[in-house]
Amino acid sequence: MGRDPKNVFIGDIGDVVELNENYMKRLSPVPAGRVLVDGLGVGDVGSVVLRDRKHLAEDGLLVVVCTISCTDGHIIAGPDVVSRGFVYVRESEPLIDEARNLVVSVLKDCAKNRIHDWGTLKTRIKDELSKLLYNRTRRSPMVLPIIMEV
Repeated sequence: MGRDPKNVFIGDIGDVVELNENYMKRLSPVPAGRVLVDGLGVGDVGSVVLRDRKHLAEDGLLVVVCTISCTDGHIIAGPDVVSRGFVYVRESEPLIDEARNLVVSVLKDCAKNRIHDWGTLKTRIKDELSKLLYNRTRRSPMVLPIIMEV
């Protein structure tokens, strides 16, 4: 455009330029990049939270709720399967029924083997359901088992 290249500055993110009526000079760059804003905090969203949000946005969530006996580990109520952002339950009844039956099977197996540890129960449910859902849909929703003991 007819300008002398020494009088042209094309900046990049983090570049600092000092302007004066007599000169323009480049200063040392400053740290810059994306700033994530979440609610009231700025930059306080960790990578784990972002990873979970991405996972939920892409594949959805499947919540399994059931109540088991604290004495022998047998099922008292449920399991109820709730899907959010994964499949529409009314159109996927066979898959939801299969997931429900799988959870019943896992819980019965754990009760038979006298496994009552919540962490183990949740892990077994999560692992088995994740395999089933991936095999049927080629998607991996976040599986959230909720087990209540009474």
